[in-house]
Amino acid sequence: MLEFIQQLINGLSLGAIYALIALGYTMVYGIILLINFAHGDIMMVGAYVGFFSISLLGSNIIVAMVFAMVTCALLGVVIEKVAYRPLRNSTRIAALITAIGMSLFLEYVTLYFLTAQQRVYPASAFPLHKYEIAGLVISNKDIFIIVSAVIMMIILQYIIKRTKTGKAMRAVSLDKEAAVLMGISVDRIVSITFAIGSALAAAAGVMIGLYYNAINPLMGIIPGLKAFVAAVLGGIGLIPGAMVGGFLMGILETLVSGYWSSMYRDAVAFGVLILILLIKPTGLFGKNTGEKV
Repeated sequence: MLEFIQQLINGLSLGAIYALIALGYTMVYGIILLINFAHGDIMMVGAYVGFFSISLLGSNIIVAMVFAMVTCALLGVVIEKVAYRPLRNSTRIAALITAIGMSLFLEYVTLYFLTAQQRVYPASAFPLHKYEIAGLVISNKDIFIIVSAVIMMIILQYIIKRTKTGKAMRAVSLDKEAAVLMGISVDRIVSITFAIGSALAAAAGVMIGLYYNAINPLMGIIPGLKAFVAAVLGGIGLIPGAMVGGFLMGILETLVSGYWSSMYRDAVAFGVLILILLIKPTGLFGKNTGEKV
């Protein structure tokens, strides 16, 4: 039982990272019905910004995370305006291909300028301490990741539910034409959505740097895809679903690694995607909505 609880704790910290990335997927899809496959690579950019902030400027982990979030928020807005906005009224497949192209662009520009060399987050940025409680080992990194992710999720929920911008985002997701008639700028709301989602992805990138201690230009591919699976698992387009899906994916991955083999954790994650699409395509929290003809 202690081993099982230990795996759950490990899964919560990894799941918190997946949940933050999944929130960006689900927010963008909820607003403009676009699966932004460049989202994982925005996370990668955030990890590098955090790394250079720590190694070159001597920032602590909090300052590095804030710097990464601001940088990637601006990057997300630029990507939306340059790559996605001109295709907003185009076919879904055109937007999807553009998203894949933007993902490859970010990866190989980073490879060109920073090379494929793997970089290690400086240990001085966040000295590791482990605490033993009732036979369970909890590190300060796990605590930091879980607490930081939960705080960001609470702030996001407050923005969505309690602010005028959040109400406008919900209005645009329900009916763009009606939102325009009510005086809401759809372009502005979409840009804000990309900024928030990209900032959360950047925070997740810094957390991955802490969690695995290493980053590289292709690091966003697998975590990005797993976060997409988490968003689909919870119900893509639903913010609570992305949160729950992220934590479930993290726990599932650590259980598979702990009780079976780490070789199969990726296969299990994508197997879950296939099962969800076959059994309940709308996800755990999604509902089937009839379409009037």
